[in-house]
Amino acid sequence: MPAAVVLSDEHVDLVVAYEGAMRAAGRKTGRSTMQAARSFCAKLERSGGWEEMTRDRQLDAICKARSFASWLMVTGQLTVDADVFGRVWLKLGTAARVFCPDAYGWFVEACQQIGVRELDVTTQWNSLAMITAVTGVSPDRVGDDEFNRGSQAVIDAYAARDKPESGRNTASIFHRLRLTLFHAGRLSTFRRPQRRLPVSVTGWAVVAPGFAEAARRYVEQVTLSLRPATISHIEHDLREFGTWLAEHHPEVSNCADLERLHIEHYKNWLATTARPRIGKPLNRISIKNRLINLHCFFDRITDWGYPNPPQRPLIFIGDFPIIDKPLPRFLDDPAAAKLLRAARADTDPLARLVTELLARTGMRRGELLALTVDAVVQIGSAFWLRIPVGKLHNDRYIPLHPQLKELLDDWMTEHRPTGVRSDRLLIDRNRPLTARRVAEILHDQATTAGIGHVTAHQLRHTLATQAINRGMSLDAIAALLGHKTLAMTMVYARIADKTVADEYFAVTEKVEALYDQPRRLDADDEGTEMRRLRAEMHRRMLGNGYCARPVEMDCHFESICESCTFFITTIDFRPTLQRQRDDAADKGQIGRQKIFDGLLARLDHHAS
Repeated sequence: MPAAVVLSDEHVDLVVAYEGAMRAAGRKTGRSTMQAARSFCAKLERSGGWEEMTRDRQLDAICKARSFASWLMVTGQLTVDADVFGRVWLKLGTAARVFCPDAYGWFVEACQQIGVRELDVTTQWNSLAMITAVTGVSPDRVGDDEFNRGSQAVIDAYAARDKPESGRNTASIFHRLRLTLFHAGRLSTFRRPQRRLPVSVTGWAVVAPGFAEAARRYVEQVTLSLRPATISHIEHDLREFGTWLAEHHPEVSNCADLERLHIEHYKNWLATTARPRIGKPLNRISIKNRLINLHCFFDRITDWGYPNPPQRPLIFIGDFPIIDKPLPRFLDDPAAAKLLRAARADTDPLARLVTELLARTGMRRGELLALTVDAVVQIGSAFWLRIPVGKLHNDRYIPLHPQLKELLDDWMTEHRPTGVRSDRLLIDRNRPLTARRVAEILHDQATTAGIGHVTAHQLRHTLATQAINRGMSLDAIAALLGHKTLAMTMVYARIADKTVADEYFAVTEKVEALYDQPRRLDADDEGTEMRRLRAEMHRRMLGNGYCARPVEMDCHFESICESCTFFITTIDFRPTLQRQRDDAADKGQIGRQKIFDGLLARLDHHAS
C-alpha cells in the first residue's frame, strides 16, 4: 500500500471490526491477513467506492484479500454482482458459517427438520451465502424478494459462461434451497416464479381485438364457476381458434363476421393438421372438446347480450365427432398379483404406499395427490379413509384394509418428514407428491413385474372389475368409486356380464353334448396331483361359482364381517374366533390375524 494513502476513520473502524470478528471466531489474525484488509480498503478509497471500480479492479481486490472480502459479503457490508462467483473462487459458505454462527445454527436445524442430507446442507448454505453477497441481506433474513432476485442473478451468471450445464446444476441447488426456506417459514411458496408472462396473456396479441375482447371477457366469467383445469382448456381452445382466424381469415374482426364456412374450414384444419408435439392430428375426443367449448362460447355470449355476437347458429350437434366407447382397460388377476409383488419388494416406502393405495382403494390419481394427513379416521372398531373432493365435486369414506392401515402408520411415523410445511399426506423430496412421480413409480414397478404399461386409472378399473367379478353389488361399487349415478358404474358390468356368460355356457354344454360324451375311467386313474387339484377346487367352491384367487394372494374379504361396525360377538364364540386367528397365523395373513387378536382381546377384557 502506498505510504501516501491514509485510511479514513470509517475504513479504520472496518478493519478493526474484521480483526475482532476473526479473533471471536478463533481465526488467526497474522500480519499478512490484516495488511490485505487495509490494502482492500485503500483501493476502495482511491477509486471512490466499490461501484466506481472497474470489474477487473474489483476481481483483483477480492483475489488479494479473499478472507476480508468474504467477511464483508456474508455480513451484508459489501454487495457484488453475481458473475464474480464464476470468476473468483470464494469459500462463502465457510465464511458465513464462521461469521454468522446463529444464522448457520438456525439453517442446520431447519434442514434437519425435513431430512436434508448433510452434504446437501453444506451445498445449500453456500448458495444462501451467495444470495447474501448479492442482496446484502443476512442468511436468516432472506425473504421472497431477496431470494428470487439473488438466486436468478446467480443462475444467469453461471448459465452465461461457456458451460450452460453449470447453470442447470445451480438452478437445481436453488430449487432445493427454496424448499428448505419455504418449510422454515421464510418463503411464501416453494414454486419458482415465472420470469415471463404466461401464454394465456401474451398469446392473444395476434388475435383480432373484437374476438379477443369477447373471448377474454367470457373466460373471466366462467372462471367464477368452473375449475381451474377446465378454465385452462377453454382459454386455450378459444385462443387457438382466434389465432387460426387471424392466420387464415384475417377479414374476421369479431364474432358477428363469422359464417358457417369458417367453422367447416376450422373442422378440416383440426382433423388434418399434425401437431408439433405429437406429430399427428388431434384425436376425435380432442376435436369434440374444442368444438363443444366453441359452441358454448357462441351460445352464451348471444344469451348474455355481448356486443357483436354470431348472427346465426354456427355449430350443431352433428358437428361433434362420434366417440368410441371402449371398455375400461384393467389388469387381470395374474398381472395385478405381479404388480403388487413388485410394489411390496420396492425399497422406496413412498412407492410401495402409492401403488397399494391405488390398487386397494380405486381412488383417482388427483384424489391420491390431495390426501391429507388426517385422512384416516376410526369409526367404531374399523378404520376408514376419507377421499377428498375430486373430479365429481364430492368426497367419500371408504373402508381401509388392515394391511393398508399398517403401511399408512409406518409412513406417518417413520418416513414422512416431520418439518414440512404442508398438510398433504404424501410428500416426495420435501414437496407434495406430483402426478409425474406417480407415473414414474407405476412405470418402474410394472417394468419390474414384466406386465407392460400401467396407469393409475387402470388400477381403479382393475379394482372395480375384481369387485364385480366376485359378486359385489353395483351400489357398493358406485359408493366405493365415488360415482354419482349407476350409469357410470354399469360400464364395469359390461366387462363381466354374468347373464350373457351363463347363457353362453349353458348353450355350449348342450351343443357339445351332441358331439361328445365324457369318457368314464376307473377311480384308480385319478393320480395324486389330480386329487389335490380337485380338493383345492372343492375348497374354493362358492354358492354361485368358484373363487379364482391365486393361492399366493390373501383374500380381502375373509374377515370383512369382523371389520364391520355392526359386527357383535360374545364369549360363546371365543373357541371359533381362536381357531380363525390360528388359521390366519398359519397362513401368514398378518392383517387378518390382527383383526382376530383384537376381537379376542376385547372378549377377554369384558370377561375380566
